[in-house]
Amino acid sequence: MTQAPEHKETELEGQIERITYMNEENGYTVAKVNVPGYPEPVTIVGNLLALAPGEVLEMKGDWETHPKFGRQFKILSHRTVRPSSVKGIRKYLGSGLIKGIGKEMAARIVEKFGEETLKVIDERIDELATVDGIGRKRVEMIKNAWADQKEIRAIMIFLQEHGVGLSHATKIFKRYGQRSIAVVTQNPYRLATDIPGIGFQTADRIAEQLGFEKNSPVRAEAGTLYVLNRLAEEGHVFYPYDLLMEKCIEILEVDRETVIRAFGAVAIDNKIV
Repeated sequence: MTQAPEHKETELEGQIERITYMNEENGYTVAKVNVPGYPEPVTIVGNLLALAPGEVLEMKGDWETHPKFGRQFKILSHRTVRPSSVKGIRKYLGSGLIKGIGKEMAARIVEKFGEETLKVIDERIDELATVDGIGRKRVEMIKNAWADQKEIRAIMIFLQEHGVGLSHATKIFKRYGQRSIAVVTQNPYRLATDIPGIGFQTADRIAEQLGFEKNSPVRAEAGTLYVLNRLAEEGHVFYPYDLLMEKCIEILEVDRETVIRAFGAVAIDNKIV
């Protein structure tokens, strides 16, 4: 019996021309991207955050054909690269992504600093005050907005590096904001109760990526609740203690003492009665 060929994602790289649609709740985005070798801008779709025209995207995904909108590229993972050309930087800054910078102001800033513009904002942002129309108050506004965007990108990169898909990463950021990395690293099993669509098994995979041991207390506690919920979904309103203990040991692959301690902890927290 021959094995089916392994699916290989398509890789594309291009510069965002415009954002056609963005859902603020879940980050679902439709955008047009200029990709070298393609005569027309490519339509991309996916759960993305904080994109701006002018940015360069390194994308992995699949081509699909929408019955109404035609051929489009569905992004499964991506990395943003800040533009390096004067034209790209002007488009990026003038996109409205950075509070305090509109199209006209972006043109003035880029005219002043050219290809060094983004480096100036990163490292010497006070120099923006030398641009006509930018005072100290606006510099502070730009500084704060710039920091927020860097934080969003850092969080999304961290989550994707630890096995979190784009749609889930977007939900996590929407729920926890700038606390996302701290929450996930301290107790990834919170995701199973806080984030729709993320169950114990998904949270467990993320925890494994982060280095959590199978017998860690937070895993055992979340796992016992997962087993109880599964039994409830099967219609059980009562389950013998010894059988429940064995089921937890089997599913979580831990020893009996770990499960006993976990039950004690969730009982103290009034998560079970």
